Amino acid sequence: MTEMETLAGPKPVFDTLNAWLRGLDAETMPPAVMTTAKLLVLDLIGVLAAAHRLDAGRIARDHAVRHWAAGSDAPAARIAFDGREASLPGAAFAMATQLDNLDAHDGWQPSKGHAGAALLPALLALAEDAPELSGREALVLMIAGYEIAYRAAEALHATVPDYHTSGAWNALGCVAMAARLRGVSDDVFRHALGIAEYHAPRSQMMREIANPTMLHDGTGFGAPVGLYSLLIAEDGFTGAPAATVEFDDAAGSWADLGQVWLTCQQYVKPYPICRWAHAPIDAALGLRAKFNIDPQLIASIDIYTFKYSADLSASVPDTSPKAQYSLAWPVACAFSRGMLGVDEVMPEAFGDPDLIKLTGLTSAHVDAALEADYPARRQARVKVTLHDGRSFESGVVEASGGPDPQPTEAEIVQKFRRFAGSVLSAKQVVELEGMVMGLDGKDADFKVLLQLVNEMKINH
Repeated sequence: MTEMETLAGPKPVFDTLNAWLRGLDAETMPPAVMTTAKLLVLDLIGVLAAAHRLDAGRIARDHAVRHWAAGSDAPAARIAFDGREASLPGAAFAMATQLDNLDAHDGWQPSKGHAGAALLPALLALAEDAPELSGREALVLMIAGYEIAYRAAEALHATVPDYHTSGAWNALGCVAMAARLRGVSDDVFRHALGIAEYHAPRSQMMREIANPTMLHDGTGFGAPVGLYSLLIAEDGFTGAPAATVEFDDAAGSWADLGQVWLTCQQYVKPYPICRWAHAPIDAALGLRAKFNIDPQLIASIDIYTFKYSADLSASVPDTSPKAQYSLAWPVACAFSRGMLGVDEVMPEAFGDPDLIKLTGLTSAHVDAALEADYPARRQARVKVTLHDGRSFESGVVEASGGPDPQPTEAEIVQKFRRFAGSVLSAKQVVELEGMVMGLDGKDADFKVLLQLVNEMKINH
């Protein structure tokens, strides 16, 4: 990157971003953007609840309570679906790590990553220290986070050679939310963006995909770095400018801010698996349903897809992270079980002999045409051959869940019910759904929702 100006000189992109952030108004926001944000919050809360089952979430929650506690004169926040307290960055760390480790959250395809998994935890933590927060303002904060995080992602991908995890840029979205909610000065906001960008985890995504662990997509540290950066900037710490905002080769990524709403261009994952495996899963489910395929009769499964997808694991997983960064395993689940839900990425499934067998029968191949369409589109085709010699082909299938077409409200609500219902009672699911779906009402109070998620008990 080449720096465009000194700290004291002109800063047109920051000034535009800052004015846009300060001027956002729920009353004048396009209704479709507000509705989309509400549905994304519902989806994220469902995934956050379901992810409570993961070892990564348990470890992160316990760690945050022990080691990220708030000082005697510092604000504290409770951890959702847990109730214990940590510092604001600590609570964000626990919730973001938990949410990030169940790969079922929203994303924007050009970013090759996810913002919501950091934004919701940051919002839940920040809201604890806010004297009041309406539901509509909470949605505006989420929208601000999405719009800024994804443009930072675009700028980062366009100006550096490495493919970095989402934590490298979703931290800037968390800064923006905190700056607006806490009403900090322009200088504090600007320095916080620079601090967050400098300290955010520019970790290599492909290394984690090749060796899946609880590090996942870097979001566990993206969210707390965002909040920490704003808090320390409030104390006078400096860090401006943020290169992905203010350097000259990044400026183009911000040209349509306020004109194009990236919030409404996201996908919502129907499965808790790396997005690169979704088109093959959809193709497999379609073949199974259309031809009534008996999984016991399958001799081989061939997947034709783009390179990143083909490079996902072909082995039987022994941990949840490995299952979520697999290609052969979820396709085997699709053919054997006719579904791919939270249970299929939990350790209890890994000993299933039918899934083990089908995973071993699955091969992946790079299709040049589908590779050329990536990352704008995530597509695959699947061929299944039976022992009697018959074969069936899916044709080219594009991953479901959006962005084109966008998932319907009914589809997102049904997914929420499946995920939240895996750990919460039916009564709790109904109560939580009703509260979130009313966030855009004029009298909605986000703090009431916050109290609800902090006091709900998880059954597992």
